[in-house]
Amino acid sequence: MQELNFPRFSFRFKNSENKTAIFDEIRKKFVVLTPEEWVRQHTVKFLTETKKASKSFLNIEKAIQQNGLTKRYDIVVFQRDGGIKLLVECKAPEVKITQAVFDQIARYNLELKADYLMVTNGLQHYFCQMDFNQKTYRFLTDLPELKTL
Repeated sequence: MQELNFPRFSFRFKNSENKTAIFDEIRKKFVVLTPEEWVRQHTVKFLTETKKASKSFLNIEKAIQQNGLTKRYDIVVFQRDGGIKLLVECKAPEVKITQAVFDQIARYNLELKADYLMVTNGLQHYFCQMDFNQKTYRFLTDLPELKTL
C-alpha cells in the first residue's frame, strides 16, 4: 500500500482467499484492505495514538438516516455525554479532496452536530472547528488532543 502523510504506525495483516485484510482495533475484526481502508486505519491510529482519543469513544462506519436515505460515516469520536466531538471523512489517496467532499461531511454533520470535522485522503488532511452559535466554522492547522475534550 501507498505511504501516507501520517506518522508510521504498526498494523496486523492476514491473507485470506487471495485478499489482504487489516485488523481494525475498533471493530475488533479483520477487514479487507482497500486504499480507503488503509487511510481509515491510519486515521484511527492517528486519533488514538497521536491525539489520545480513547478507543472506547470511537465508532467506525455506522449508518445514519438523512432525508430518507441511509448514509455511512467513516469515523466519529464521541464525548462522554454521548455528543460527537469529531466527525471524519476518509477517502482513498487517489481521490482529490474537493468541495463535494466537504459538502458530504457538512451534510452528515447537519445530523451529527460534531464540534470538529476532519477530511483526509491520507495525503492531505483538513481540520475544521464548528461554531454552531454563529453558524460558522474555521479551518485549523491541526486537531487538539482529544483525551481532554
